[in-house]
Amino acid sequence: MTTATAEQSTSIAATGGSAFAVLRERTYRIYLAGHTVASTGTWIQSIALDWLVLERSGTPSAVGIVMACQFLPMLLLGMHGGLIADRFPKRTVLLLTQSLNAVVSGTIAVLTISGVVRVEHLYLLALAGGLVFVVDNPARQVFVNEVVPPGRARDAIALNAATFQASRLVGPAVAVLLIGTVGTGWAFAANAVSFLFPIAGLLLMRPAELQPAPAVDPSAARVRDALRHIAARPRVAATIVLVGVVGTFGLNFPIVLTAMAGESFGGGAGLYGLFNVVLAVGSVGGALVATQVRRPGMPVLVGSAAIFAGVQAAAAAAPNVAVFCVALVALGVANLAFQAMANASVQAWVDPAIRGRVMGLYMLVFAGGTPIGAPIIGALTAAYGARAGMAVCGIVPLAACAGLVLLRRRRATVLTHVPA
Repeated sequence: MTTATAEQSTSIAATGGSAFAVLRERTYRIYLAGHTVASTGTWIQSIALDWLVLERSGTPSAVGIVMACQFLPMLLLGMHGGLIADRFPKRTVLLLTQSLNAVVSGTIAVLTISGVVRVEHLYLLALAGGLVFVVDNPARQVFVNEVVPPGRARDAIALNAATFQASRLVGPAVAVLLIGTVGTGWAFAANAVSFLFPIAGLLLMRPAELQPAPAVDPSAARVRDALRHIAARPRVAATIVLVGVVGTFGLNFPIVLTAMAGESFGGGAGLYGLFNVVLAVGSVGGALVATQVRRPGMPVLVGSAAIFAGVQAAAAAAPNVAVFCVALVALGVANLAFQAMANASVQAWVDPAIRGRVMGLYMLVFAGGTPIGAPIIGALTAAYGARAGMAVCGIVPLAACAGLVLLRRRRATVLTHVPA
């Protein structure tokens, strides 16, 4: 990143309106490199942890317990994690959380390689990782505003999403290779090592090149201030509600894709893996599409969520694998376009001094809804079949989009009848 405002303006002007102009900023390149390596490690651990829990417990329900341990802290403490991100320097917070992530992964690696790991250990360490995630995620979401020039945060958020989805193509393959050759424990070791890259990147950043948010008085920073802030901004509140519905009911891919692969198309793990790859390819495209939308308003956000929901409902009726894969590409594009635009828009629409708490609530409704939505969709899929379960994953968000459109129209009608 350049050190003077004039140089920043020159850099932006020189690259025109290209979303990739943000890559000319030194600090963002450092940030993105660490993010990419750590994201790959996260996908490696995700596959390894599910496999190890299933191997040690012998029951898929144990995998569900691990998921609950990972996401329950966000559901209970999400906004408090955002409060920490607002009260303290985000670079310092991230140095601490990334170090703790490395410790958690390293502990699992040692226990697994030494052969003493038990499923109870994995529950506790998943819970510990979930507690770190409560603080790490809001700080990481908001910190991107400090590593790019003003006006480039939207591009950076979209590129972060693209690299995360690209790492989704690499991480699982590396995990399978490590598990099959040197053992599951070394997959966790690889993830622990991956956190050294963002730590090194944070240490390499020059404080003078960052764009810190305004200082917040720790004694005055409160969670309820964020709730009032959101309540006073209808489009922020509406976007967070829509993100919550999509996260709770629309993003149950592990449930519906495994069921579609086995029940609807008669395939196995290989077909399920193919579905995930195809979805990830579409997701990378969706994140890149989001970089081309400079200032999305509510109609664009609701429209992209409606496309995602409609495609998912239609995909449930796909007659064969080829048609289903085409639908998954479109699903990935619409999903990540909506997620990237919603994330960037909420951050742009709120006061920087309160952004961490707002993103804490954002992640609470987005990730915290998983322990609620997943059992519902799982039960519906078990009772009525894979196609019915996937259709519901599209219909519920689609209904939420329709409800928001009706509310906005009603509000607009009321305002037009208010005397001047």
